[in-house]
Amino acid sequence: MIKRVTLPEKIVLYLMLTALSLLMVSPFIYMISVALASDTTTVQLAFTFLPHEFAWSNFARVFTEANLGLYLWNSIKIVTLGIIGQVFASSLVAYGFARLRAPGREILFLVLLSTMMIPGEVTMIPQFVLYRYLRWINTHLPLIVPAFFGGAYNIFLIRQFITRIPTELDEAAKIDGLNPLGVYAWIILPLIKPVLAAVAIFTFSWTWGWFMGPLIYINDRAKIPLALAVQILSATQNAGAPPRWNLVMVGSLMLTVPMLIVFTLGQRYVFEISLTGGSSAIK
Repeated sequence: MIKRVTLPEKIVLYLMLTALSLLMVSPFIYMISVALASDTTTVQLAFTFLPHEFAWSNFARVFTEANLGLYLWNSIKIVTLGIIGQVFASSLVAYGFARLRAPGREILFLVLLSTMMIPGEVTMIPQFVLYRYLRWINTHLPLIVPAFFGGAYNIFLIRQFITRIPTELDEAAKIDGLNPLGVYAWIILPLIKPVLAAVAIFTFSWTWGWFMGPLIYINDRAKIPLALAVQILSATQNAGAPPRWNLVMVGSLMLTVPMLIVFTLGQRYVFEISLTGGSSAIK
């Protein structure tokens, strides 16, 4: 028998959830307050939790004084190509593991999954040596090209989604004259759009705020992405003066808001994958 929630219990529950929500959103509110502060308030470090100044010109100054427009373009280029590479390569490899019959397929899949247990610190130096040998250092190639080889977790996720699609659809397509690549392009891809959207969201979230990779591989300041540029902006000081925290917070908002928008627009795909496990692919 299901116990009915009483009105006082609902009130207490909503009050607790509201308090937790305010606690979680408070850093974002303070970030907005600092971003709208004037230079005088910034020098004095006299920030308030709620905005009391509205220096909207700060959002234009980050492009004219801090040159964040160039760094924003670098991030957009890296993220866009990274998403294209991850979605295409991961889905193609996952299709091969899910549908194609080949000797040693299961062993190769276990080897692929085992790479998820290798810490990134272990492969950092070998990757740097490899990219230096390829003359890729100080370019965007080390940040873009690996995405076109897929990711172990993305491949696993898409493979599990594809295995829930009835093989009868593949057989019917082959009778109509489609080869395996045709089945992948015309049958599988349209049915796995939810998981592809989830992979795109995961890739965006990871790449948009990626700090360590650009820090290691890029030396030219004109080629760094936005995440690294914001860190450099926060470390810039003139004659012992504090950083321009109002401009730093504007850059931080430029990092945070796109991720919030992307997750808000695509959260139904993420929840669909986590709750259904791909069973809705053929609906």
